Amino acid sequence: MAQKPLLEVEGLKTYFYLDDNMIAKAVDGVDFGISPGETVAIVGESGSGKSITSLSIMQLIQKPGKIIEGTISLENNNLLQKSGKQMTQIRGNDISMIFQEPMTALNPVYTIGNQIIETLKKHKKLSKKEARQRTIELLEVVGFPRAEKIIDEYPHQLSGGMRQRAMIAMAISCDPKLLIADEPSTALDVTIQAQILDLLAEMKERLGMAILLITHDLGVVAEYADRVLVMYGGQIVEETSVEQLFENTKHPYTTGLLESLPNIDKEMDRLGAIKGTVPPAHNFPRGCRFSTRCPHVMDRCYESDPVLHEIEPNHKVRCFLYE
Repeated sequence: MAQKPLLEVEGLKTYFYLDDNMIAKAVDGVDFGISPGETVAIVGESGSGKSITSLSIMQLIQKPGKIIEGTISLENNNLLQKSGKQMTQIRGNDISMIFQEPMTALNPVYTIGNQIIETLKKHKKLSKKEARQRTIELLEVVGFPRAEKIIDEYPHQLSGGMRQRAMIAMAISCDPKLLIADEPSTALDVTIQAQILDLLAEMKERLGMAILLITHDLGVVAEYADRVLVMYGGQIVEETSVEQLFENTKHPYTTGLLESLPNIDKEMDRLGAIKGTVPPAHNFPRGCRFSTRCPHVMDRCYESDPVLHEIEPNHKVRCFLYE
């Protein structure tokens, strides 16, 4: 029997109501699920709706943004029906998030230890002494060699990689069922990037949690994800396993992303590029949102928007080429 999804997102629409009656459809009808212990990656260029999808799940959308439609269910509980107080309990406890820039996510006026201790006191109801001891253990787990000293240091005293490790320690402190990692290694150099991603993979195995990995790096996807959602223009345009994505790419946008990667097995004069840019969310073209950049565009692409449909087992594509 198939495993029941831990998280199910159905028909999610998150719009931003701008001045001059403009509506930016940042996320526009997104459906997907994540099973316990699975790593699902969302990939796409900047502006494709990846981060807004993750912030919608956490219910951290700020005005003028608003979730206008859909359901987000964690273990069959619709998070969109929860009160602010209930969501505060769920965030950090059942779902945690690592942001791409730890310096903005960590409070600069409190020590690293203080910030993790407060999380443990709030969600795990530990005493201050117990929470401090647990924080030292967590800092050791994420690879700090002198955790009993680091616990009393401030964010600005740590390097970027160390701050990201502290963020991971805070995120896993309450044993979440789902960890959302939004570009967790983008601001770091390549060797530290690999360490952070290996650490996340290790934490996943150790704690049995599911991971939603937001990234624009297909190399990271190949290495760490089980399944991939390719986003463009606020929609999912392709969904499949990692193996299928690299061996049997279907959507022209995904093909363009793959062709823009360097390949050590092929001689190339120059890397491929997708012409044009992602259209702004308040001004998508009529019909298929990729029509203005697609090398295979047909007349009907300008008229109507294709639906995401299954073209073979566990492989969905939003494209008229496969209808």
